[in-house]
Amino acid sequence: MPYNVELKVFEGPLDLLLHLIKKNELDIYDIPIATITEQYFQYLDLMRTLNLDVAGEFLVMAATLMHIKSTMLLPPAEDQREEIGEEEDPRAELVKRLIEYQRFKDAANKLANHDILDRDVFACGAKDEVSEKDESDICEISVFQLIKAFERVIKENPPQDFFHIAIEKISINDRIMEIIERMKNVANIHFYSLFPDASDRHNVILTFLAILELVRLRVVRVIQATPFGTIRITPINLKLPDP
Repeated sequence: MPYNVELKVFEGPLDLLLHLIKKNELDIYDIPIATITEQYFQYLDLMRTLNLDVAGEFLVMAATLMHIKSTMLLPPAEDQREEIGEEEDPRAELVKRLIEYQRFKDAANKLANHDILDRDVFACGAKDEVSEKDESDICEISVFQLIKAFERVIKENPPQDFFHIAIEKISINDRIMEIIERMKNVANIHFYSLFPDASDRHNVILTFLAILELVRLRVVRVIQATPFGTIRITPINLKLPDP
């Protein structure tokens, strides 16, 4: 039985669009729909590879992007152009939603950076020993960045052209416990070190789903010191070693 992770517990389609806009350094008021649509569908394909239960809202957004793309490719008829005058940008409604969502997301992030007295509520308030760098240089990466890291593992280690027969079957819960056990004696671990046998596609997917589940349960944080830098996994509630 495949292990399904309901992606909406992590982030939604607007988060994905904002991530793509930021990653490509695009102007949110002038989104190249063809590029964004292509990359959006690449993420959907990766989600399906992982057997993720892609929420309906992701599919609705995919349909919306395709509709906007087709509308921009097909110019209006001459009679329609004369009637409506200057045509409204098909992207306008999507841009409006993205800007509004970004505003609320920024406000939520600001609230998350404030501790509540005597309550360990916001994960951003925790001071995990990650490295010698200033904690302010560390940022928690999104699930979409994690999915791209997973894609890199797959691309760099293509599956072998023969059948692999697994003698011992492990569950995702077993893999979760293995990762937790490995993190008990360290402050953080390298993301790619969790995929020693990346040619085993089943094991790669199982490991990645275990990481997603640990992130969802707020047992670990996935962090990065610099853009495109080393991805590390650090525990939140596990006991760290003494300095």
